[in-house]
This record gives sequence, C-alpha cells and structure tokens, in this order.
Amino acid sequence: MAKANIALDADEFYDIYGRKKTVSFFSLGCKVNQYETEAMAEIFKSLGYDVVGFDEYADVYVINTCTVTGRGDMKSRQEIRKAKKINPDSVVAVVGCYSQVASNEVLNIPEVNVVLGTKNKGEIVKLVEKAANANKVNAVEDIFKDRKFEELKISAQEGHTRAYLKIQDGCNQYCTYCIIPYARGPIRSRKPNDIFDEVKRLRDNGYKEVVLTGIHVASYGKDLENVDLLDIIKMIHEIEGIERIRLSSIEPTFLTEDFVREVSLLPKFCRHYHISLQSGSDSVLKRMGRKYTTSEYKRIVERVRKYIEDVAITTDVMVGFPGETEREFNETYEFAKDIEFSKMHVFKYSRRAGTKAADYPDQIKNSVKEERSKILIKLSEECELKFYRKFLGSTLNVLFEQRTKELNDYVEGLTDNYIRVAVKSDLNIKNKILPVKLIDLKKDFAIGNIVEGGEMVERLHFLQDHK
Repeated sequence: MAKANIALDADEFYDIYGRKKTVSFFSLGCKVNQYETEAMAEIFKSLGYDVVGFDEYADVYVINTCTVTGRGDMKSRQEIRKAKKINPDSVVAVVGCYSQVASNEVLNIPEVNVVLGTKNKGEIVKLVEKAANANKVNAVEDIFKDRKFEELKISAQEGHTRAYLKIQDGCNQYCTYCIIPYARGPIRSRKPNDIFDEVKRLRDNGYKEVVLTGIHVASYGKDLENVDLLDIIKMIHEIEGIERIRLSSIEPTFLTEDFVREVSLLPKFCRHYHISLQSGSDSVLKRMGRKYTTSEYKRIVERVRKYIEDVAITTDVMVGFPGETEREFNETYEFAKDIEFSKMHVFKYSRRAGTKAADYPDQIKNSVKEERSKILIKLSEECELKFYRKFLGSTLNVLFEQRTKELNDYVEGLTDNYIRVAVKSDLNIKNKILPVKLIDLKKDFAIGNIVEGGEMVERLHFLQDHK
C-alpha cells in the first residue's frame, strides 16, 4: 500500500499548540469515490490525524471530485471555497476525476493547495505536508500510462452497514458522451488475494454485506490471467460471516446465460441488478456508442427474471442527448414503462469537452432536458411503488442501517432486492438482519413490523426448467 512509502516525522501531525491535526473529507459522485475517500481517511488516521466533519474547523480539507456532469464540477468548486472560508489557513486538497481532466483549471482556483488526480491517492498525506511549505502542489500524472491497480485498503466505512468494495478501475468503452475513460484511464483489476483479505477484514469488523464496485465492473479480470467477475463473486460467497453480495452496476452485455444461471444458485447474491440502459431508443443508443439494442437489452432483463424470482432491476437513463427528438424520447419512455424497472436514476446529458458528443449538432435546450427528466422521474416513482406493492403482506429479510429521517422512532434498512423498509423500534438493531412483514407504503419506502422470534426467511432460488 502506498502509505508504507510515506516517511514523515510524528511531530508534523501536531499543531504549534501540541494539538492533533485534523482532516475533513467531502466526496462527490460514485461509490468508487466513496471507497477511495474512506481509504484516504484511514491513511490520515493511521498517521495521527483526527477526522472531523466537513463543516468543522480543520487543518486539511480533502475534496474528492466527480466530473461526470458540469454540475459535479460546479459543486466541487463550491466545496473548495466553503472549506477555505471555514479555515483560511488550511491546506485544501482537490483529488479525483475533475482534477485529472482539468488539472490546470483546478490549480488556478486560489483556494486550492494540492491537485491530485485519480492515481497515487495513497500519497495524499505526503502531498498535503509538502503543500504546507510549497503553497501549490500539482501531482496529476498521465493516467493512460497506468496499468496497475492502486491498492488502497479499508477496514470500515463511517456511517455504513454495507461496505463498498472497489475491485476494478478504468474503462475502455469510450461511450460518446462520457468523460470517465479520460479521467480513470484503462481497465485495471484488483488481485483476488487482496480482495479476499479485505472482505475478511470487513467481515471481522462486523460487515454483513459487501457491494462490489468499480468504474466498469464487468471488465474485471480482463487484464489478469484465469480470473473473472464470477470467480470473485464465488470466492466471496465462501467467506463465512458475509451474508450478502451485491453488484453496484453492470453492463447488460455481460449478463450471459451462464453468468446469470451461476449467480442465481448463490444464496448470498442479492436479487438486485443495476443494469445500465442510458436510452430506450435504438437510434440514440447508436449515437451514444452503446453496444446493444433495446431488443437485446429486453432479452437480457427477461433472462435475469427467468432465473431470479422477485429480482429488482434498476437502471440509469439519460435525457437530452444531442439530437434526441420527441419521438426518440417517447421511445425511451415506452421502453422503460414496458420493462417495469423497480427504480430509475434519471439524469440530464451534460456536454463534456473532449468527448465526441460534445461536438454533435442539435444540442438540446436545458428547458427540454428538465421537462423530459421530470416525466421519467414520475414514471420511476410509479414503477417503484408498483414493485413495492407486490410485497405487501410478505416477510422479507432487512439489513438495518440507520434511523429514518422522515419518521420519528423508525429505523430503516434494505432487503436484498433493494426495497427500502422502515420499522418502528427503539431497539439497537443497526447492522442486524431481521425478518420484517411489509404492511404499508410511503412515497420512498415500505413500512413493516419485525416478526418477533421469527427466523430469517430462507431464500428459495428460482431456476426455470429448460427441458
């Protein structure tokens, strides 16, 4: 791990009054960023820093950025300015995808002291200490020369009962709208032994569910020998104490008959697939550079449902891609309605310099994007409610995570098929998996009662007879 290369005097981690130095983190974007933020926090803590909230006074502020949309860039700049206002003498380190693709732009922000891209995050403490003397440090390197997975380690994730586990980095797909391959570089896979060790470490710290994350998880193992994603899932499945394995997101073309059938036989594998769609129009998919048609996508969803009973299918849908006509948008709407996703993440196309789509004609007006976004979000809410309603009166196992913000005296968690459930309880049931009977529905979650003295519901696997 990179932190082993850091040689710093212990006195450097105390201020002039002998108090421990403090560091604060703000993470934007995907689950990979959340994982990397936690890993950086553990490096700081191992070297004597105390971690405080982002709205608190700190000696160091680390903003882990996202650049998928222009809004992500704007939010990053807002948090940079916010940090420096809290402590004008602090060291502000800006890391991640925004820094990688626009290092000079970030470096020229007056409040910024350290600019670090998407590699060498294990060196963050050394760079922060260097900036204390040098004022400005630009440590961004050419990501396309990187062929090795950077081994960052975590043992816990603050505030979570489900652990995000990064197993892969980089993307070779180059969809026409996406900046991420330029920010993350080529695919790199984590070694199976390192994954195995981290899962056991998380298990030992009480985690029952791991969520496998990466920039393009389906590419796992393509740069290694004799190992693929299915091998990793099966390996984790054998680790005693881990009760759930979930995939964060997956490309539809990866979900072959063999893969879906094999994982359907694994009781710990969650009945939840987040299968990227992006558009329900074949002409838009072609312009996006996506490698499937809507008919192929539909067959893949049918395949998943054939093998896994009561599976949740969630997805991402983009509106306002350049040239998207009213007819093409309606095709997306009707396709999504036909598939009956259990939830959709709807987002508006954002023009990203350096991508092919940025130069496409017929860029869509923001007002049109907003209108189309609202229409699909409404459909998503209807589909989610319909999916939840199927389970009223049923008993499902819930992994409890936190107190429910919307309801006093309620605790919420997730079923394995991604239903958000809240129960009224004054007991400490966080990080417990308990059987819950669903009795009512609210806008964003189901209401249930814990089945007192009940055993966890055995998950019966659903395997079609293909004779």
